[in-house]
Amino acid sequence: MADAALRLTTLAEELLGAPLPVRIRAWDGSESGPPDAPALIIRNRRALRRLLWKPGELGLARAWVAGEIDVDGDLYVVLDRLAGFLWERGPDSKEAVHPVRDPRMRAAGAELLRIAGPWPPPAPPAEEVRRRSGALHTKRRDKQAISHHYDVGNDFYELVLGPSMVYSCAYWDNGGSGGSSSDDGGEGAGGREFTLEDAQRDKLDLICRKLALVEGRRLLDVGCGWGSMAIHAAREYGVRVTGVTLSREQATYARKRVAEEGLADLIEIRVQDYRDVRDGPYDAISSIGMAEHVGSVRYREYADDLHALLKPGGRLLNHQIARRPEPDEEAYRIDEFIDAYVFPDGELAPLGRTVATLEEAGFEVRDVESIREHYALTLRRWVANLEKHWDRAVRTTSPGRARVWRLYMAASAVSFEHNRIGVNQILAVKTPESGVSGMPRRARVWGA
Repeated sequence: MADAALRLTTLAEELLGAPLPVRIRAWDGSESGPPDAPALIIRNRRALRRLLWKPGELGLARAWVAGEIDVDGDLYVVLDRLAGFLWERGPDSKEAVHPVRDPRMRAAGAELLRIAGPWPPPAPPAEEVRRRSGALHTKRRDKQAISHHYDVGNDFYELVLGPSMVYSCAYWDNGGSGGSSSDDGGEGAGGREFTLEDAQRDKLDLICRKLALVEGRRLLDVGCGWGSMAIHAAREYGVRVTGVTLSREQATYARKRVAEEGLADLIEIRVQDYRDVRDGPYDAISSIGMAEHVGSVRYREYADDLHALLKPGGRLLNHQIARRPEPDEEAYRIDEFIDAYVFPDGELAPLGRTVATLEEAGFEVRDVESIREHYALTLRRWVANLEKHWDRAVRTTSPGRARVWRLYMAASAVSFEHNRIGVNQILAVKTPESGVSGMPRRARVWGA
């Protein structure tokens, strides 16, 4: 008799103390749970062995990447419904249970072992980053982490990001997206659809205006990606740009784009750690989606280095994802799935800590703009691109890698929508001793 789904549902509900918000469809053809709910498909018993070996997020992630679990229905709805049961019940939460001490967990483990089949657990999927050695955020280790994330293949990123090749939150100011983050954008001038490319262009232009870029000035773009910010700043504002990245694939792609745009006399793309940049001072610095890689142990060094590279009166635009503060900041741990499959060693900091560190380095913080809802919409567009080009994405990378990105981006969209994480543009000035910042007196009036 096929009853795996019912046994698993009963077991989960007993442990969680609440009905499962999704339906379970098991490898033996059985189903259990709310008939009108989206289904969590368990294709193979190996998924259970992964959970036994690594309970919680990492075990689930391994099963997802390996294709042993899947979703039938709206992935966003499933992630939202499961978040309270899984991702919000960390080892330090009040509802957390301790497998060794708790008799329910011991009994559940024994039952799950009977359902899961022969031991041992399968090896982790090939897409999982191998354990790193050495201290966090050394130059060598940071370069390895960046390579894992960005050297997936430029063809893959073209499918996901679209023609803009901008891998950070877009700005939907003119897109009619004042409602839910799940909106599909809106219409621009003349009734034309406001696209992801429009929103990314507007984000880049907003940054240029916040930095007061004008012809002849020097801009350092830290973590320049595939060159989009550098190209926009040079083409539209006539500035001279130095872009630095640790990814050779990104640098090669960016240099080709620069040459095709005829901007080689204004833009230099380097494979270089920002800590090794020594040709300041610059009039402005943009750091867009890069500071998440810096790490708490290096963040003051990051702020000091950028401060030293600016001219007096120079501006920094720091565009960075932020997490909610923890009651006990010492208890913060890097997300297991993100660390193992997406951003090795990546860390998020609360907005207040980032602002404080910039101020401690000597910056005057003049403006903070939250664009959290904009990132949720951006991520949904990236997921739609990936799903539209799924077969090509799989051929370009691997089925597991494509699944990593689908889960990562969809889960991130849900997190932004529910204010579990945010993203902010922090505008700071290296204000000279005279106190003349060069900023407009009224906030949000950008320009020279």
